[in-house]
Amino acid sequence: MTWNWQLKEWPEFTYDAAQMKSKEEAFLLEAGKLLGALSHFSDSDKSELTVELISNEAIKSSEIEGEHLNRESLQSSIRKNFGLTTGTEHTPPAEQGMAEMMLDLYHGFDAPLTHENIFNWHAKLMMGRNDIHDVGIYRTGDDPMQVVSGSIHNPKVHFEAPPSSVLSDEMTGYIKWFNDSAPNGGSPLPALTRSGLAHLYFVTIHPFEDGNGRIGRALSEKALAQTLKQPSLIALSQVIERRKKDYYSQLNQHNHTLHTTSWLSYFAETILEANRYSQSLVEFLINKAKLYDRVYGQLNERQEIVLARVFKEGMEGFKGGLSAENYIKIAKTSRATATRDLQKLLELGVLIKTGTLKGTRYWLKLDQ
Repeated sequence: MTWNWQLKEWPEFTYDAAQMKSKEEAFLLEAGKLLGALSHFSDSDKSELTVELISNEAIKSSEIEGEHLNRESLQSSIRKNFGLTTGTEHTPPAEQGMAEMMLDLYHGFDAPLTHENIFNWHAKLMMGRNDIHDVGIYRTGDDPMQVVSGSIHNPKVHFEAPPSSVLSDEMTGYIKWFNDSAPNGGSPLPALTRSGLAHLYFVTIHPFEDGNGRIGRALSEKALAQTLKQPSLIALSQVIERRKKDYYSQLNQHNHTLHTTSWLSYFAETILEANRYSQSLVEFLINKAKLYDRVYGQLNERQEIVLARVFKEGMEGFKGGLSAENYIKIAKTSRATATRDLQKLLELGVLIKTGTLKGTRYWLKLDQ
């Protein structure tokens, strides 16, 4: 079986640029809308929005790899960086490391890519890990680096990466390509094309024991940000995580070929959807501010606590909606008081109700 990196043309990826043209134009238009919407925020509100977007991206990028981070701890670390109040003093290593990598991506998006930059990201991602031998360096083991599934007795090999002996040369070539293909490089590429290739090229080399997917997605976002000349704040991992099977299926389809049109088309559509998601989040936060302005001074302490907790769940809210039991637990109150509080929130137009009896659920009303 011949892998794509074993082909004599490697790493000369081919694709139909004409098929990408309309998507490239759509991206620049939609990204402009998002950046334009952000320009209407105050500095403090923009910082809050930025924290939300970075946190979502960090959490979802980790979930793609099966790692579930604590949102409050991760956000606390990011909020400190923006000079905002935090809810906790201690941040566990995994959340701290992911936060630091995402912040480095945000603040240093325009810097040329280097080996040291990538090593630094990996060291941050592996913070607190004792099961990884090579941290902050390319893998060194002699055993094949394989992506497998199935039982230990009958494994299915989906991909085998280049051996460790060639990683230094491979990554030197990758870094040169990444910097040359930048907007100010010697051979610039359009935003979506470069972002898609940056990811596929990197995960094909698979230079680390672990963390390749998260770093690969960060590199895709760095590529987009360099075209936009500011942090992209696009919810790429949020969208990928929703349809993770499609993501891995596309990667598997391109393990043996250097013709990447279908991969680039998939990745471009994913980025466009991610941009639309970010725009929806901006609208969600604007409506949140409007709701608080509308009911200012009309909520008791319990209602404020519960409302803040619901907003903390983001646009999707509580899975299945807010129940009376949720309210009682969050507000630490009695059932009778919870019933009165919820009725008042309905009268104020803060919530809407669906279902009956034990199936009653409450949802934010943000369309005013």
